[in-house]
Amino acid sequence: MSKPAATLPASNVFQRISVLGAGAWGTALALNAARAGRDVVLWGRNAESLDSISTKRQLPAYLPGITFDQPLETTTDITEAADADCILLVAPAQMTASIAETIGLYVRKGTPVVLAAKGLEKGTQRMMSEVLADYLPQATPAILSGPSFAADVARGLPTAVTIAAPSAPLADKLCATLSSQSFRPYASTDMIGVQLGGALKNILAIACGIVLGKQLGASAHAALMTRGFAEMQRLALKLRARPDTLMGLSGFGDVALSCSNHQSRNFAFGFALGEGKALSDLMAPGAKLSEGAYSARVACELASAHGVELPVAQAVADVLEQKDSIDEAVIKLMSRPLRAESEVPSKPNS
Repeated sequence: MSKPAATLPASNVFQRISVLGAGAWGTALALNAARAGRDVVLWGRNAESLDSISTKRQLPAYLPGITFDQPLETTTDITEAADADCILLVAPAQMTASIAETIGLYVRKGTPVVLAAKGLEKGTQRMMSEVLADYLPQATPAILSGPSFAADVARGLPTAVTIAAPSAPLADKLCATLSSQSFRPYASTDMIGVQLGGALKNILAIACGIVLGKQLGASAHAALMTRGFAEMQRLALKLRARPDTLMGLSGFGDVALSCSNHQSRNFAFGFALGEGKALSDLMAPGAKLSEGAYSARVACELASAHGVELPVAQAVADVLEQKDSIDEAVIKLMSRPLRAESEVPSKPNS
């Protein structure tokens, strides 16, 4: 069992934490907050799952084989969960607007809402912080992202993430709130970079899964990771993200984790596609969620609006929309015009 975290003055942390979303990631984050010494309530819609969490300390449907080392308070009452010092909104990206709107009447002004979904909203190309601003304007948005699997966090294995907030003091306070002996958050104020790193790496993870599932080789996998990461950087920098953010945990770190590991839902989704599994089966109701499957076309639309090319994301979107087969998408990528790997700075006038 983990040792309790060192007690910090109440002014340095948010003590009452609610976590909205009782799937694998929400439950894992709730467990970590409890290990950090916070008072936690976990909200979900499935009463049976919540009962298993609170009485058996297990969630077999999402975290098989894990018995929790901390008790968790659970509720199906959204009004109770909204009454907190800090809220972790751990819902799929396409459901963020709906949940934010639902809790809009109950969240106090200035309450930090930490968004843990990694995606872009279909139809609007908005980042999650922009969605929150529309549906929950009285809240203060923050972002949690980085290389982290729910099962690792639930087990209390060492994990490091990034927490971004509009101000450094808030980011620091959120990090202090969620820091435990096994969970180390790093503070940032680059909301754009942290969000885009998480959303775009999901698309790249699908592409890498396809390459390995299709048995296109380790060389292709390495090349795809490198060029995909380059296009992630191009779009993020165009939208005024900081370069160091993309080289950090929420960019390069998340790519390293998600683009070669079957624990990544996006990688596993792509791998299954590469093996020849039917897209309709992989996206059927009840199948494991792959955020990148929803974000691929959205990212291409966002990039197009800003004059940025995303050939890897475009290939993924075309395959998912069945405009191209995997073989056709590979040929298109390999047939692109030759170019320098990076832009050479212009020489100063002599």
